[in-house]
Parts: sequence; structure tokens; C-alpha cells
Amino acid sequence: MSILIAGGSGFLGRNLREALEARGYFVHVLSRRSGGDPSSLTWSPDGTPGDLPSKLSGVHTVINLAGEGIADRRWSTARKEAIRQSRVLATRTLVSAMAACKTPPRVFISSSAVGYYGPHGDEPVTESAMPGTDFLAQVCVEWEQEARAAESESTRVVLLRTGLPLGIDGGALAKLLLPFKLGVGGPLGSGQQFMPWIHVDDWCALVVWLIEHEQAIGAFNATAPEPVTNRVFGQTLARVLHRPAVVPTPAFVLQLVLGELATALLTGQRAVPAHAEQLGFRFTYRSLEPALRSLSL
Repeated sequence: MSILIAGGSGFLGRNLREALEARGYFVHVLSRRSGGDPSSLTWSPDGTPGDLPSKLSGVHTVINLAGEGIADRRWSTARKEAIRQSRVLATRTLVSAMAACKTPPRVFISSSAVGYYGPHGDEPVTESAMPGTDFLAQVCVEWEQEARAAESESTRVVLLRTGLPLGIDGGALAKLLLPFKLGVGGPLGSGQQFMPWIHVDDWCALVVWLIEHEQAIGAFNATAPEPVTNRVFGQTLARVLHRPAVVPTPAFVLQLVLGELATALLTGQRAVPAHAEQLGFRFTYRSLEPALRSLSL
């Protein structure tokens, strides 16, 4: 069975490709530039199908992970627009290409984020919750609207609202490790904001499960069943690393350095994977400490 991943060269894409190939799937990766990998296909995520319809011929599942990094640098007006456009146009390109196929893919899994819900304090948030009104929430709403346009009798659509993926070869955890290893890690702001997380192995297993289960349709929170606050996350990470976690970063410092981006770090969602668990998916790593220890940090 053939699977195509847009954004497959990133942290999640690399791990997902390995997991899919281990199950016998043949994986193509969409890239803006041609390379030496014969399984890599080029595309232009500009909102038009281009020559993608011919490349999608015979593909069973399309997985959309494309988009600019959220926390790579301070949000300027131009940066915010790049974040939005990179997601909207890439998704529009894939959806329009699938619509032009004689035999559309059976499954379209499109990335989203728990930022869809906006700040929610300590209230448990399931997939039925309404979207927020902040910048990231509105990006997710528009992003998902583009993906839903692929729904048809031929194609089922899954919206994957991912939390903080934990792995040692990329993602946010890789950036957190150095200050904690140096003993200068600690809570961000009050530390009371929730951090819905997921082990990268569980994230990959969930995507495979979504491909293989026909009843999986609509939004799924790709988060572990036991989210924790930022303070607990830091304390747990420090304990696993045998380091202290006593150096807080005041909210005003984050706001001074990061501007509006700080809001995304100082607020959170207690997102839980209600839909996946209801349909029978089982997580290997439900609790944070075993998940971190499995990574051999």
C-alpha cells in the first residue's frame, strides 16, 4: 500500500515514515526540492494542484504535515502570515490535487494542533470543544476547513490535533533539554498552564491506527491521556535528568523577548484523546515520567 507524506522530512515525518515502512507500507515524501531519494517527489504548495494529481495515482493515504514552525522565532506580522499561509496553501494544494484524481486517495490525514481550542485553564478538553479566538486557534480553524473540503464518498478525512510530541531527535523537547541539563530549567510564568504531550512512538502508532480503521473520521486529539501542567512537566523532566528545576522564567521576560508568541507558551489546554480511546486506540505511554525515561535522556 502506498502512502504519501507532505512535510515528511521534519521530526514527526521522519519518525512516521520509519513506522509505516516497518509495517510494510511504501512511503513517498513530498519535497519542494528534488533530491537523491527516489521516493521523494517535488511539489509547489501554492494552493493549486500543479502536477500532483498524476503523482497521487495509486496512493492509498495522503498525510499532510506541511507548515512553517510555530516557535522558530518572534511573531511579526509577516511571520504570522507565513505560518497561516504555509498551512492553508499546502492543504489547499493537496485537496485540489486529490479532487483532480481519477481515483482519489482513500484517506486524508491532515495535521492540526490542540491550539485549535485556545486557552482553557484546567478544564479537560475533548474534540467536541469549540475553537478559540486567538491567532493559533484561528489558524487551526482555517487549516481544518481546507482539509474538510476533501471529504467525499471516496475519501475519509481525519484532523490530527497534536499536542507536544516527545522525542530525542527533534521537536520542542530537544530544545528544552540543554537548560534542564545545565540545571537552569524551570516553569514558564506561573507554570499552571497545561501541556498536552504525546510520546512520538504513540503519535506514530496513532497515525497508523487511523489509516487502518475505517471508522476513524473527523477530529482526534493526538495527546496522551494524562496531560500535565508546565510546572509538573519541568519537575518530571528534571527528576529524570537528575537535575534541579528551580529557575522560573517570569511571564514578563517571555513577553519582552518573544512578544505575542509568549502567549502560546503561557497558556494551554488540558486536551485529552477522548475520540481515539472511545474507538479503541491504546496508548503505550499514558504517563509522563515513563515516557521521558523511555527516551534515554
